[in-house]
Amino acid sequence: MVKRLMFEKPLGMRDTLPFFYNQKSKARRQLSEAILSYGYSFMDTPLMEYHDTVGKVSATLDQQLFKLLDQQGHTLVLRPDMTAPIARVAASQLKNGEFPLRLAYDGPVFRAQQAEGGKPAQFEQVGTELIGDHSSYGDAEVIALLVDSLKQTGLDNFVITVGHIGYVKAFFSDLLGDDEETMETLLHYLYRKNYVGFRECVKSLSISGDKKQALLELLSLRGGEEIFEASRSLARNQSCMQAVNELKQLYRLLKVNGVEDYIQFDLNLISHMEYYTGILFEGYAPNLGALLCNGGRYDTLLPSFELNASATGFAVHLERLVEALNDFEDQDERIGIIVDDDSYAKGKRKADEYRKEGRAVLLQHVDQIPDLPAFYSQLANTIDFTQVGGGQDE
Repeated sequence: MVKRLMFEKPLGMRDTLPFFYNQKSKARRQLSEAILSYGYSFMDTPLMEYHDTVGKVSATLDQQLFKLLDQQGHTLVLRPDMTAPIARVAASQLKNGEFPLRLAYDGPVFRAQQAEGGKPAQFEQVGTELIGDHSSYGDAEVIALLVDSLKQTGLDNFVITVGHIGYVKAFFSDLLGDDEETMETLLHYLYRKNYVGFRECVKSLSISGDKKQALLELLSLRGGEEIFEASRSLARNQSCMQAVNELKQLYRLLKVNGVEDYIQFDLNLISHMEYYTGILFEGYAPNLGALLCNGGRYDTLLPSFELNASATGFAVHLERLVEALNDFEDQDERIGIIVDDDSYAKGKRKADEYRKEGRAVLLQHVDQIPDLPAFYSQLANTIDFTQVGGGQDE
């Protein structure tokens, strides 16, 4: 058992080997450059937070939290997302600053997996939080920044799907009244994008045929700006109408930002993050079997930290972005210098010269290479080799 565990990793954890690490670094740098260009400031928070604060408001299921105890007996969690910790900081150390706050982050988050299914328990997020702006201009800014950030990495074939949680909840409330259990069931089907299950559930409800038909028509509210008219016609109350008007205003601003070609709408869109209150969005890329990025407006999270402020933001799943980029070009730009006993000093001087120029240099003694042809063959495509020997470059 001990021998088997020697090479095993905890469930959901994975090693990041040099090639993928380099690709992540490149994508992270490009995302960061785009985010900085919009005037955001990067910050970081601890890996561990108190369960009673960040853990409870993170909207991550309790069974997905990594928990541990400190020496005083307090329950801690490894941060399950970055939004809640940054909300904590904004409501404490930054509460007297000038609002709106434009904050950005890059770091790992942790969500325990119950079974091995390819889902990571640790992954890296790069994202932003715009705190103190409750307008459609703020929503448009973060979506436009998300699009520009993804394009900066070289990704061009992707779509951002935009919805409004307020429309769905107001729609269900009008049709289902106080039946919160049914409402939660239907929301769960929408979140899982299980539209077959949604239809079967609606058909089994003890409500009028007109209401069943209205619930089923909700599934058709996906597409371009043409859904605005259909969603207004289907709207059941003033809250639904307000949500549609907010989406129309947002789309107008996204066109001003020149990102409308990347935008679609889906009024069935639901997030597992319960703190979202209005506009929400998800990003997808071809051949990627999981969510690339997501975000939205969360106007009730900061008040839970005693700060009366609204906010919106996004998070990019960095590992999935690298997979979507599908960039197999190794960016290893090292120079390799092979030396022997006689040429070591000369090789070291040459390496120092390259390093002063900002180049990365691999200086290797030939006696420590078991198979020189195999060594060259393995690294020849990524490293420009020079062999130094006998006082002359070969």
